[in-house]
Amino acid sequence: MDAPLTRNFCIIAHVDHGKTTLSDRLLEYTNTVSRRVMTAQHLDSMDLEKERGITIKSHPVTMHYPAKDGRIYKLNLMDTPGHVDFSYEVSRSLAACEGALLLIDAGQGVEAQTVANAHLAFAQKLKVIPVINKIDLPAANLELCTKQLEDILAISGDEAILASGKSGIGIEDILEAIVARIPPPQGTAYPQTRALVFDSLFDSYRGVIAYLRIFSGTLRAGDVMMLMSSGQKSEVKEVGIFTPKMEKIASLGAGDVGYVVSNIKDPADIKTGDTITLGSKPATGMLPGYKEVRPMVYCGLYPIEASDYEKLKAALGRLRLNDSAFVYSQETSIALGFGFRCGFLGLLHMEIIQERILREHGVQIISTYPSVIYRVIKQGGGEIEVDNPVNLPDPGTITEIREPTIRASIHIPNDSMGDLLAMIMEKRGIVEHTETLDATRVMLTAVLPLNEILVDFNDRLKSITHGYGSMDYELGDYRPADLVKMEILVNGDPVDAFASIVHRNNAEKRGRELCEKLAAIIPPQMFKVAIQAAIGGKVIARESVREMRKDVTAKCYGGDISRKRKLLDKQKEGKKKMKQFGKVSIPPDAFIQVLRNR
Repeated sequence: MDAPLTRNFCIIAHVDHGKTTLSDRLLEYTNTVSRRVMTAQHLDSMDLEKERGITIKSHPVTMHYPAKDGRIYKLNLMDTPGHVDFSYEVSRSLAACEGALLLIDAGQGVEAQTVANAHLAFAQKLKVIPVINKIDLPAANLELCTKQLEDILAISGDEAILASGKSGIGIEDILEAIVARIPPPQGTAYPQTRALVFDSLFDSYRGVIAYLRIFSGTLRAGDVMMLMSSGQKSEVKEVGIFTPKMEKIASLGAGDVGYVVSNIKDPADIKTGDTITLGSKPATGMLPGYKEVRPMVYCGLYPIEASDYEKLKAALGRLRLNDSAFVYSQETSIALGFGFRCGFLGLLHMEIIQERILREHGVQIISTYPSVIYRVIKQGGGEIEVDNPVNLPDPGTITEIREPTIRASIHIPNDSMGDLLAMIMEKRGIVEHTETLDATRVMLTAVLPLNEILVDFNDRLKSITHGYGSMDYELGDYRPADLVKMEILVNGDPVDAFASIVHRNNAEKRGRELCEKLAAIIPPQMFKVAIQAAIGGKVIARESVREMRKDVTAKCYGGDISRKRKLLDKQKEGKKKMKQFGKVSIPPDAFIQVLRNR
């Protein structure tokens, strides 16, 4: 099919605004998937996606649509995630498209992530088609949605298409708008073959399968392809499209979205954003790739069974292949053994990776407390980056510690304003700007330390706003803060797995909570064991693990009290001696319980 009859587009929206449901209706209407095999959330192939009701990975699919002008068009769709942690998936999909459907929930209106994704599309110079979805809801407010579209996103309300992904209203209007408004593939006249790798996965039998968008030329089985970043050549074994299952075809042409199977077996050899060309007639210039994504959150992942270390290493390598925002490197912990320091875009991203390691690769893991990258200014002017609290230099050598901040756009109902401002202050944040969106909702622009929003910020936001609050954020600058390294000592020895970098004002509260948890979880020892939270050499909180006590006076029946006292004193001396030489062994399940509950 000619490139002029091809349209490449994606669907972008806030979380739960109906992207995947609308994709289902498009697949049905174009007969890409028959009703007999159609399932809800059809493009969400992972169990995790179906269980959580969210899209984690973008899913390409090719549809054929006979338009009203009498011509049959090839429509390449990419269903994208909506959660802020997966915004890099959205940006990758946008790079392979010429247009985007921007979905707005008729009951919710324009939300934080709607604005962020729309700006991503504008930055890529895509044609944006606004779609007001869920118009059959009783709470639908079309007038308000149209006004927000014009006021917040500067898109004319006349361009909006009214639809319902659930009941199928407006599906034909959407398809006709895609054909009429989205331009055909650009840059197809370039003389050599160039294809952009926007995703990839590993197959045990076929090796690395690259997902790509052909910008110019053709690619077919038997060709020798070349990765332009490394110059590595390999033979193409198979090319195909997604319907939405992989379907083998003879060749991929300009404007097509599909996959390629080659001789590449090592996941590390192919990178997302690379350009593929032909080895016989290589292109002279690469396609613009992607801005490299830097992880924002780090934690240690360790196998519970030491024998699973190599299995965990292989699992991380395969997950890294189709998730360019996930990074890892080897590290060792005295308490937990050999493991990996892993970087993620956020807490949800971290949860999903950990769940995939367990489900897809069968490795039971334990994770340390999440941390961010701090910049440490040392005496003499040197600067280092620290992503693991264990690596923080001696306080005497530090001039200043700077922490990363985020600029957050928070959409909330008016009546939640007071509680949210109190939480932002508690999290050491500053509200820079407040804007009224309509009669019931406001948008706050706030600067917060990244470390403070890691664990419970989003949960508390949803709780305060009764589920109506939404947040989008981008990484801000680094700012100086009074930060300290808090260590947990068990019987006087530091346990590296529990170390964390905290603000001095919060250290005592955090230390007391952790000491109480450990004291409750560690089983009784032969002697009383002190669990202490310390900053430098100063102890700021303490709890004790109760001691096991044998009843040494059980055989004394009556008689002088001094007999019992003599036995008790002997026991006391023995415990004192044991405490001098004895070691406390913390069982692995204690680490698991404490680190999972933090």
